[in-house]
Amino acid sequence: MVCQEGDGPQIVIVHGGLDRASSFGRVARQLRGHRLIRYDRRGYGRSRAAGTASLEGHSQDLIEVMGDRPSVLVGHSLGGVVCLLAATRRPELVTTVIAYEAPTPWLDWWPGGHAPPRDPGDEAEAFMRRMIGDDLWQRLPERTRSDRRAEGPALRLDMASIRGPGAPLDVSVFPVPLISAAGSESTWWHLRGAQALAEAAPQGSYEEITGAGHGIHLTHARLFSELIARVVPRSGSSA
Repeated sequence: MVCQEGDGPQIVIVHGGLDRASSFGRVARQLRGHRLIRYDRRGYGRSRAAGTASLEGHSQDLIEVMGDRPSVLVGHSLGGVVCLLAATRRPELVTTVIAYEAPTPWLDWWPGGHAPPRDPGDEAEAFMRRMIGDDLWQRLPERTRSDRRAEGPALRLDMASIRGPGAPLDVSVFPVPLISAAGSESTWWHLRGAQALAEAAPQGSYEEITGAGHGIHLTHARLFSELIARVVPRSGSSA
């Protein structure tokens, strides 16, 4: 876990599948002066040895990370679903949720998933190849490719946790303000899913980041940090 000291409400960033806290380093540097926490979810990065966890387990981990300090939760991809679930469990601790392209595979129009390979490592590699392309995957250092493949069991449980049966939470009664965001260059299903979340939440709003794709924290860190910084002052004073 990486803690950045600063003023104002506590910000907690939660990464998605096959990712880790260090990927948000550029975003964190743009948010100097804010109190910010990043951590590797169980099964990933420095938390790989801690084993895997279901979506419910990840939400409980996030609640423990928050402690007793009111927080702005920022979730990227599946991390957004973790934030949504944690906020429904402990709404008194959450001032706002920012969910960037949180997947919504429980909606009937969401595209069907790829048939997973039998080996979790192969599944992780296939996922990464879809996200970044074959050429970039081949250019990654051997150690990086090995680490991603080793995170296959965590990814497999992540995917199973959000694919049902049924939705993991009822967004129509979501108890705190929700900023659901997407990049203009993302897939149609990520854009539609982000809009659907914003429309369903009682205090939901939608923001589209021009020029960004799914990996906004890697390609458009400044724009992502500006979105967070715009929300934080509206979220109350520090406790």
